[in-house]
Amino acid sequence: MEMLYEIALTLVPGVGDVLARRLISHCGSAEAVFKEKKHNLMLIQGIGEFVASNIKQNNYLERAAKEIEFTQKYKIQILYYQHTDYPSRLRHCTDAPVVLYYKGSASLNPRYCLSIVGTRRATDYGRDYIARLMDFLKNYEVLIVSGLAFGIDTAAHRSALDAGLSTVAVLGHGLDRIYPSQNRTLAKRMLDHGGLLSDFPSGTNPDRENFPKRNRIIAGMADATLVIETGMRGGSLITADIANSYNRDVFALPGRFGDTLSEGCNWLIRTNRAALLDSPENLVEELGWAAPDHQTSPTQKKLFIDLSPDETRVVEILQVLGTASIDRICIDSQLPATRVAAALLNLELNGLLRCMPGKIYKLT
Repeated sequence: MEMLYEIALTLVPGVGDVLARRLISHCGSAEAVFKEKKHNLMLIQGIGEFVASNIKQNNYLERAAKEIEFTQKYKIQILYYQHTDYPSRLRHCTDAPVVLYYKGSASLNPRYCLSIVGTRRATDYGRDYIARLMDFLKNYEVLIVSGLAFGIDTAAHRSALDAGLSTVAVLGHGLDRIYPSQNRTLAKRMLDHGGLLSDFPSGTNPDRENFPKRNRIIAGMADATLVIETGMRGGSLITADIANSYNRDVFALPGRFGDTLSEGCNWLIRTNRAALLDSPENLVEELGWAAPDHQTSPTQKKLFIDLSPDETRVVEILQVLGTASIDRICIDSQLPATRVAAALLNLELNGLLRCMPGKIYKLT
């Protein structure tokens, strides 16, 4: 059972997500990693005596078997990074988790996805803006991602549900508990209109060091990250930094001068680490999102030039999406960014598409 080995590999001390992918790529599968001889493992870049010895221990398979029993009992999905149900936006991040645990009803590969982060000490200013934003975004069928923490996270999840949007919480612990416990009712409500997601197995406590680690998932599975109310220290700035490293859009809600809960947002804007967000309309315009009610049915464009396979794939994606960024096209086409860029350039030179503000592409 390959899933057993996939989970077991994530439990081996010293094997992080980057190294796990390297091992799988070298050996061919997670199972092959455990069956490889120790001296051969040590020939792989980044694998030393310590890690190779750990891999050859069998107790990780026993722990993985118990985790599978847990997921089956509580109807939790195990998403391997090569599976189609795995968040496609996240898969292309170099440090994406090899395995995710998911309990919920929403697709993790929606048309549009927005992550929202911010302070645990949210004010009416932040909460009111989120409510206004969700009321606007309900026409766009956006999946809202946050972290279920007090403050901005809770406001984002709750307002999304109130607006009829699906919302997913990325947790810094296993799915055998809810933290903070006060959000248990909210989490249960989310299971029918979103879900709970984690890369931590059951039994993992909500330790402080887990939350910065889970921030890469919040940043990686969305088209953009929105920062609402944050000081100059905390996880929100970490998430924004990660999103920038993934070449994802980052937006920040500006605040009053001298307001400590807006210092982080104002700093992100001032240092060009985030775009200033002044209205919900501005957000969807910058991202090139189109409301479903305003979309036309995809039609087959009659082309009078020969297209390469890459160009044909790009055209097909834009016919379905209407508009898309180069990152979104890379994700959907599963083509390298260099090939997508070349295809976009040729299509633009031939008058088949145009580049709009924000580097959003649309067929002519």
